[in-house]
This record gives sequence, structure tokens and C-alpha cells, in this order.
Amino acid sequence: MTTPPTTTPSGEAPTGAPQNADRRLSMDELAAVIARDIPAGAFVNLGIGQPTRIADHLPADSGVVLHTENGMLNMGPKAEGQAVDPDLTNAGKVPVTELPGAAYFHHADSFAMMRGGHLDVCVLGAYQVAFDGDLANWHTGKPDDIPAVGGAMDLAIGAKEVYVMMTLFTRSGEPKLVPRCTYPLTGVGCVSRVYTDCGVFDVGPDGVRIRETYGVSARELAERLGITLP
Repeated sequence: MTTPPTTTPSGEAPTGAPQNADRRLSMDELAAVIARDIPAGAFVNLGIGQPTRIADHLPADSGVVLHTENGMLNMGPKAEGQAVDPDLTNAGKVPVTELPGAAYFHHADSFAMMRGGHLDVCVLGAYQVAFDGDLANWHTGKPDDIPAVGGAMDLAIGAKEVYVMMTLFTRSGEPKLVPRCTYPLTGVGCVSRVYTDCGVFDVGPDGVRIRETYGVSARELAERLGITLP
């Protein structure tokens, strides 16, 4: 599991900071950070796209049970080579493995688990997250873009904790963690933590707080995002 580089909210590197603290994290490194933070024994759904990488970084003894919206509990890491079974995929159609005790069920039962508050954590991708925890991840609002809400709205409201995994800035340099979402919302006030290649943030009714940063100081991030350090 990757040890994440960090800085304190003042922008100073802590004693014993990793040697790669001068760069942003890759998506695989970020997946390892999220895997580290998921509570042992939690029931977790990993959203389509980058969040599915987290399955490959969960320790075998974590007790974390992965749920897929297409009807599987106790999903294992991505399947490769001879381990690929076309009947075993995650919601993104990526071949996966099964862990001992894996169970399968109807799609409707899977959504009942999502909507009924039975998941401890879900990890979703996003176009934007607001400082107060609003989530926009299904449509950019552009006429030529294809909307793709999927089960995200069920997860956003049904899971006890909603984490987001995304790059902090767009290709043009615009922040994706914003004071107010400008894209159509998936859920209101549902996100509690945002994991990005530049840092990790707690969000919610009290605003945004920087937990740790990668390759950039907390002070610089605060300036770029327009937030106030404690």
C-alpha cells in the first residue's frame, strides 16, 4: 500500500514526510490512500471509473465487503489472465474476482441495499463537489453531452458516508472543488470527503477543510480554491 506524501495546514512538511512529497499522486496511489482510510469491516460500493481501482489496494485482512450495483457482495480485486470469468464483472463491466463468501442477487435487491442505508461507504467520481458537500457527477449540462446518472443518486443518498475520488482541477485548470456547483446536482449535502491528486478535503455544512496535500502546500491550495485555512 502506498504511503501518501503530506503537508500540514500551514504548508510545512511534517517530520518524516515521504521523499515523493514534491509531486501529485497518480490515480493508483490515490486509490491506495482511500483504501487505507476505509474502516475495517465496512460494506462499500465503488463507483464506475477510477474508484474501482480501490479494490486492488484493500488488504486481504481488512474485512471490507465490496458491493456492486449489478448484484454481488464480497467482490475481490480486478481479474487478469486465466482468472477472468465473463460472468464476474463490476458495474463498469470490468472483470473481477470473488472472495470467499461471495454472494449474488437480483439487481433490484442490490438497489434496495443501496437505498436502504445498508452501505457504510461509497466512493464516486465527480465533475464538481461544493464546499458544503453538494455533488454533481451525472451531467455537465452541455447539450451534446450524454447524461449518465446510473445508480449514483441512490448511492449518494443511501450510503452512510460518501467519498469522492477525482482530479482537483480540470484540464484547463479550473477547480472541481467549488463554492457552489454549476453542473446539475446528483445529491445535496451528501459528500463528506474528497480525495484528489493534490490533496484530501473534508466538506460539509461547516465548509471545506484540508486534511493533507500532495505536491503542493496547503496555503497554495487554499489560495487557488478560495478557502480559508484555520
